[in-house]
Amino acid sequence: MSTLKKECERVLKELYLFSDNIIYFGNRIEDNRLELLEENLAYKFPMDFKYILKKHNGISLMGTEIYGLDVSLKGNSLDKIYEFEHYKVSNKMPKEFLPFSPDGRGNHYCLNLAKIIDGICPVVFWQWDYDYLSFEDVEECNDNFLSWIEEVMIEWILEDYNYDGTDK
Repeated sequence: MSTLKKECERVLKELYLFSDNIIYFGNRIEDNRLELLEENLAYKFPMDFKYILKKHNGISLMGTEIYGLDVSLKGNSLDKIYEFEHYKVSNKMPKEFLPFSPDGRGNHYCLNLAKIIDGICPVVFWQWDYDYLSFEDVEECNDNFLSWIEEVMIEWILEDYNYDGTDK
């Protein structure tokens, strides 16, 4: 097993510690829909993102969500969110940003697909109501998707809650 797959499995193993009452894991993706979306957007997705999404088509932990990709998700599917944030809002995201997690206030954590190096790319935080002078001004918050999961989904939740969802 490659180092990246081991790292993905390590992060998933920690997510599996959370009670089923507070975490949702989508079903496995067994078709080529991620590859078709890559082709449609003309960007390759990072390997850690694809690995996690193929194992679990969407994850939600106490309000922190990673979008899945499926017609049944309707407007909350990764492809529909991309379309909305790039073509239907007044403050459009740059095409290389793939929004994968909302913050609940209209902002999104996004993969910066233009900066993929060795199959990994940074995560940026896009504020819908901020007028960026340059897209280089968008905050880069994590080096990669796995570090985002570790910080935002795991560490931030565990600051206030236990794995079973009870208060600390």
